[in-house]
Amino acid sequence: MSEQTATAPQGAETQGDPVVFVDDVHAGYLPGVNILNGATLTAHRGELIGIIGPNGAGKSTLLKAIFGQVKIRGGRITLGGEDITGLKADKLVAKGVGFIPQTNNVFPSLTIEENLQMGTFQKPKLFAERVDFVMGIFPDLAKGGGLKKRAGGLSGGERQMVAMGRALMMDPKVLLLDEPSAGLSPVRQDEAFLRVSEINKAGVTCIMVEQNARRCLQICDRGYVLDQGRDAYTGTGRELLKDPKVTELYLGTLGA
Repeated sequence: MSEQTATAPQGAETQGDPVVFVDDVHAGYLPGVNILNGATLTAHRGELIGIIGPNGAGKSTLLKAIFGQVKIRGGRITLGGEDITGLKADKLVAKGVGFIPQTNNVFPSLTIEENLQMGTFQKPKLFAERVDFVMGIFPDLAKGGGLKKRAGGLSGGERQMVAMGRALMMDPKVLLLDEPSAGLSPVRQDEAFLRVSEINKAGVTCIMVEQNARRCLQICDRGYVLDQGRDAYTGTGRELLKDPKVTELYLGTLGA
């Protein structure tokens, strides 16, 4: 399956340049040590892309490479055809890229509202318009004290909603999500995946790294299995779920 050219799902924009194209990227944190060893990824407009693989495979590093947080030593990354390789995070946000890290993804001393305001730091006039959109996706944030609650007192699931909401405040073209279900209860995990699907259906291209591999592949349009910093398998979520090699090598150890 990894040798086949994956096609975008029906309804995805396939004409012109992909929203995100990662081409043979080599990258790492320490001099002379690469975590990514030729990683490749294509995300078309409107797609939900899932990235799975064993611990240490480079999944989170791939997202950080796209978001300008890892030194890229080879290859290139484009956004809508524009080369963004190594561009700093603030520039990427202005160009329509949102990133939600796995940890430390809210400002705990600030209220929910202030966290959302931080999302429009570059364009504060967007706040009134975008906060209505975010509240439409995360209505639970307005309950029990509403937007004046301190983020530090929220549950893990509520913090995840705030982090997603803040990233959406700049109306991104693409949203990068690093382990959105990590540390959540099974019920909250289901809610996190539901919210990602809703964000995607609202028109945002999503690229999601997940340890809950089966659940990830169930909702994504296409998936990439990363191993040792490069693509081991790629295909639609359904294809990967049914592939016996993927099941044997990865799904048996990556969360039922």
